[in-house]
Amino acid sequence: MYYSLLALLFKVGIKSENHTASIILLKKLFGIDNRKIIQAKKERIDKQYYVSFSLAKEDVERLIRDAEVFNSKMFEVIEKLRKEDVIKLRKKFKLIVK
Repeated sequence: MYYSLLALLFKVGIKSENHTASIILLKKLFGIDNRKIIQAKKERIDKQYYVSFSLAKEDVERLIRDAEVFNSKMFEVIEKLRKEDVIKLRKKFKLIVK
């Protein structure tokens, strides 16, 4: 999910090396709901760095579905971006980070 978000940012000319900032930009710059990627990030951190967790097949299947839907959305947005959209988004980005 994070890498498809990075692809979207790169398409607009933004290089981000910060997961949280990238996720915030998804909402502020593109107006796209970022709750699923926030949850996925939390899940990844919990599973990668902590040993006290349980894992159910249903949870894994839900996370995979969420990732597939999220990635499809990112690819759709990337595909539909036009040069004019990129120019507007860069201007909006400058205002956001000011």
